[in-house]
Amino acid sequence: MPVPPVRIRTLAEAPLREGDYVLYWMIAARRSTHSFALDRALELGRETGKPLLVLEPLRACYRWASDRLHAFVIDGMRDQAADFARAGVTYFPYLEPREGEGKGLLEALAARAVAVVTDDFPAFFLPRMLDAAGETLEARGVRLEAVDGNGLYPMHATDRVFGRAVDFRRHLHKTLLPHLEHVPSARPLEGNDLGAARVPAEVARRWPAAKLDDVRLADFPIDHAVRVAPERGGSTAARACLKRFLDHRLDRYAKERNHPDDAAASGLSPFLHFGHVSIHEVFDALVTREGWDASKVQTKNVASREGFWGGSEAFESFVDEAITWREIGFNFCSHRVDYDAYDSLPDWAKKTLAEHASDPRPKLYTLAELEEARTHDDVWNAAQRELVHTGRMHNYLRMLWGKKILEWSPSPEEALARMIELNNKYALDGRNPNSYSGIFWVLGRYDRPWGPERPIYGAIRYMTSDSTRKKLHLKQYLARWSGRNGELFG
Repeated sequence: MPVPPVRIRTLAEAPLREGDYVLYWMIAARRSTHSFALDRALELGRETGKPLLVLEPLRACYRWASDRLHAFVIDGMRDQAADFARAGVTYFPYLEPREGEGKGLLEALAARAVAVVTDDFPAFFLPRMLDAAGETLEARGVRLEAVDGNGLYPMHATDRVFGRAVDFRRHLHKTLLPHLEHVPSARPLEGNDLGAARVPAEVARRWPAAKLDDVRLADFPIDHAVRVAPERGGSTAARACLKRFLDHRLDRYAKERNHPDDAAASGLSPFLHFGHVSIHEVFDALVTREGWDASKVQTKNVASREGFWGGSEAFESFVDEAITWREIGFNFCSHRVDYDAYDSLPDWAKKTLAEHASDPRPKLYTLAELEEARTHDDVWNAAQRELVHTGRMHNYLRMLWGKKILEWSPSPEEALARMIELNNKYALDGRNPNSYSGIFWVLGRYDRPWGPERPIYGAIRYMTSDSTRKKLHLKQYLARWSGRNGELFG
């Protein structure tokens, strides 16, 4: 099935050229299956009779670069190397040893390419990188296409930016089903008959491919204080996580996902962020387990969080989180370049926060004190320690975590900067549209005014650690992450 045109953005206009290969520049969908970008590269290869060359690079000095993030990506590279080798496809992993040493690699490989295909991703430094690559390659007459495989709903299927989840949900319920008919291939490399591409000798000499079994993180100019997470990355680990969720957690998801002690959350967020698993593969596995098809949709329940899909309670609950709440972030980031700026908040939120900006704070903590979990609040400290030590934070506690940072910071603008810094530095799923949705929700994005007005918060939704203790099952969680009884947390 051809890749839908709505998922393809041409960043460098040029005809297909005579060349040695189609170049797939893998930067976000870091996997070998269920990838519209890979499908598109293979389409062009079959159209021109040219083999595929897959370049997967990892920069040295992106912001927040660390052992944790590098290791997770490199885990995935090892999976990719094995998958492409089995299919006879040339895979070129490149780990930049020092800042700037990878400059020119893409251009050098593109010089011999029929065309270049890459992943479309709307956050972090990737949009700027894609724009720069488009200008460079267009000047050299090389076609560059960016392909969107981020969500079930294509980012550019609408120009509308949705400010409320209910409005986005209503839009999805009316428009999503036809897009579900177009899915990326589950086995795109099967029966590869294009042969193997050859990496130009001069490129291989100047930019040697990484020896993935011999990588030493200590050799890279990255933050070694942010240690490797206990959980490894890659497609193999992602599929194990998906199977574990479907087999042992999904049935409890609707009722228990908010309780840290009950371990009912999916755990898929880091793998989705790094592209080690596709939301299309997740959805396919879910509907196969559920026995769902589009004939079960209940159109009378458009915009409802429950009842539209015609599935079980667990199915409905997970789909609303995985589609509505996950993809509303991609909608915002793909249409607003200021998605990470304070001024992108709704006017009502900026107004109420400004009116209460000078309110006395009951506690003021420095960024260092927050980072080291040195506050008076044991629930907050536990959530921060989980983040620092594992790269994860329980979803419900992440909301409380952000609300208290607002309360303990000298201004809402500083609170935003601190949330972004701590989340993006430590979270495996940071630097993602969905992460920015959660951070900005703390300050009013996708929410509404709440009464009564309170000091500091104004009309922003209020949360407390005391109410969280009463609402959630936290005993085991706090025992693990508070360091009580002299235990080592983590």
